[in-house]
Amino acid sequence: MKKKVLIVGGVAGGASAAARLRRLDENAEIVMFERGPYISFANCGLPYYVGGSIAERSKLVVQTPEAMNSRFNIDIRTESDVVSIDEVKKKVVVHSKERGQYEESYDALILSPGAKPIVPPLPGITSSKIYSLRNIPDVDKIKAKVTEQNTSSAVVIGGGFIGIEMAENLREAGIAVTLIEAGPQILAPFDQEMSNILAKELEEQQIQLIFSDRVEGFEETERGITVKLGSGKQLHADMVLLAIGVTPDTGFVKNTSIELGPRGHIVVNDHMRTNVPDVYAVGDAVEVVDFVNGSKTAVPLAGPANKQGRIAADNIGGIATTYKGTQGTSIIKVFGLTGAATGNNEKTLQRLNIPYKVAYVHPNSRASYYPGATPMTMKLLFNSDGKVLGAQAIGYDGVDKRIDSIATVIRFGGTVTDLTELELAYAPPYSSAKDPVNMVGYVAENIVTGLSDVFVVNDLANRDKHNSILVDVRSPIEYSNGYIEGAINIPVDELRGRVGELDKNKEIWVYCQVGLRGYTASRILGQLGYKVKNLSGGYKSYVINNFKPQQYKANTPSTPSSSSSSTTPSTEIVTLDACGLSCPGPLMQVKQQMDTLENGQMLKVTASDPGFYEDIKAWATMTSNSLVERTKRSDGVIEATLTKGNDAADLDPSGTTNQPIISDKNDTTMVVFSGELDKAIASFIIANGAASSGKKVTMFFTFWGLNIIRKPNKIKVEKGFMGKMFEKVMPRGSGKLPLSNLNMMGMGPKMIRSLMKSNNVLSLEQLIQAAQKQGVEMIACQMSMDLMGIHRDELIDGIDVAGVGYYLGQTEKANHNLFI
Repeated sequence: MKKKVLIVGGVAGGASAAARLRRLDENAEIVMFERGPYISFANCGLPYYVGGSIAERSKLVVQTPEAMNSRFNIDIRTESDVVSIDEVKKKVVVHSKERGQYEESYDALILSPGAKPIVPPLPGITSSKIYSLRNIPDVDKIKAKVTEQNTSSAVVIGGGFIGIEMAENLREAGIAVTLIEAGPQILAPFDQEMSNILAKELEEQQIQLIFSDRVEGFEETERGITVKLGSGKQLHADMVLLAIGVTPDTGFVKNTSIELGPRGHIVVNDHMRTNVPDVYAVGDAVEVVDFVNGSKTAVPLAGPANKQGRIAADNIGGIATTYKGTQGTSIIKVFGLTGAATGNNEKTLQRLNIPYKVAYVHPNSRASYYPGATPMTMKLLFNSDGKVLGAQAIGYDGVDKRIDSIATVIRFGGTVTDLTELELAYAPPYSSAKDPVNMVGYVAENIVTGLSDVFVVNDLANRDKHNSILVDVRSPIEYSNGYIEGAINIPVDELRGRVGELDKNKEIWVYCQVGLRGYTASRILGQLGYKVKNLSGGYKSYVINNFKPQQYKANTPSTPSSSSSSTTPSTEIVTLDACGLSCPGPLMQVKQQMDTLENGQMLKVTASDPGFYEDIKAWATMTSNSLVERTKRSDGVIEATLTKGNDAADLDPSGTTNQPIISDKNDTTMVVFSGELDKAIASFIIANGAASSGKKVTMFFTFWGLNIIRKPNKIKVEKGFMGKMFEKVMPRGSGKLPLSNLNMMGMGPKMIRSLMKSNNVLSLEQLIQAAQKQGVEMIACQMSMDLMGIHRDELIDGIDVAGVGYYLGQTEKANHNLFI
């Protein structure tokens, strides 16, 4: 007997079911209804079309109705909305753009309606400047808005996968982006300390983050739209992208007897059958079983939807296959970083009261001696028997294959010992002899077998400081560059000779940089009779855990730093690796290398010093060399290509020429070295006077002069030992500066300020504001900041950071160069 099967919805689940069913039954009558004009499109690729990674819109269409009908003989009806189901008469009611409203009968029915974006009932939510992303018509509207000439800023609401991908791609399109997340972190499948790594990457790519703040409404303005937050903040942008989550699109089944879960998902069994005979459901709209813990959940992912569509078709076709649950394996690109997760995270395990243990490792993606090795962070969750419950990994390279390996072990009920025994492909360009998957398995196995007792960063808050000792077993240099408060430093190589410094009656908590030396220290102390714990993941995990987003400030659009439109000429290029050097080290290396080249030869240099981006442009101009290309990679490394001499076409990424500038030397530059009130006042009086006379003024703040441009309030940032020492002796901001003479324990500055006020002389703070309004360029010395432990967040707004090369480039155009 010929079977008639109706499929409601295409894309992943519905289209997979249709194709599989036809391969199983050539005689079946298969009808697919799709509400929109496209039956199968790459919805996961939509954000990348906005950002330009996918250049051709046609690439988003995976399958057309015509092509699918030709190959599979399926009756495909687009722009046809199934509005109700009569499960008794086995009929559906369809509202069609072409045919109007009509009924269609079925022998079997597959529901694949998917999920739709959540749209909260907030004031102003109907504004035409608010967008959401579900399908190709949505992306067409967003793309059109982004490419408008006056679109320069956007607010993305929601830190889930779509929100993060859209924030990245809007930024790639040259839009200034602010992302708002109502919770304390982005990307819920990751635990917070892991998501912190990805949040930091967003910030470094100039996306501003606002956590733990809710949107309360919108208001259209003449020039854009205002987003009103519960905290009282108001954000102004040209557009808003709403990505706060999805809800199952199951409204059309609510008047049937089909069972729905608590959040509106269709309840199915392991054959993908609903409680109604001959009705199946697949995809984002169904409730599934969590493969790891067995509870009911919903996981809107394309991979599971495809598998479920195939299984539903199998059961209709007489093959009794089953769906064994979803483990939520997912992956996301965040500029240069990749984040991936599988199984359960800590939040889920805690909510379900499932006991678990944690292991962190920070291995390299490949053999460390092979060029291009990059670090990654991995987190493994497992129970006391060693069964793997979940994993998360973040890094620049090789993250996908590591999570895929662990996902496979989870699928087969594997343990941490299975991870240690996996024989994975190895060659130096691809991995290490001990693959990161093996390494995290070793660490976890040591915990399970009792060879290592560990603690995690959050345990530090509950440490009994009277009955325990915190020991940093790294080198003194590492310790001086930053340590956990309360720790004493005993390097692991000195530990055996210095155990007498430790009280055996107290518990010893040790840590190193990534956990390996800490484990060695714990084994030494444990076998000497000490009770000892090791910080899993070491100090690196501590730093990651303590990430805090920068304070919000108004966005200004700019071209993303990771892109460049310039083209490097095809000729032999000499390379120079200056990574790891601080200013002026990279410039010195560049000069030494350029001295060995002939005119017209090219040099490509990579450097990790942040100030090098501006320094190299200024240096090239000053030395009559040509800067051909200059980019910031997503991993923070700066790449610059130069030609010796200035014969080559010389464009920087903004498209402006970089030939030596013929100037009338009418500018003014000054080095502000002093941090004393009277000298600071003098420097800003001169700067304002020069700016008022039409001069371009550049002020270069170095060493004690940095105190003038520090914020008056204390900013919470991680500092090393020297940074903390400087913090104790340096004034914080212009309001705390001493006088060079007659300071009189602070009375002198008060007298000077009083005299200035009574004589209508602007205060130092007003002089600074006036200078900024007049366009005075204020540069903080990167090298001095590094040496003194001053973080960029501690500087007042409007300050740029660069090195001596940039400043010297400005002096070339100046007829006044002062040192104060």
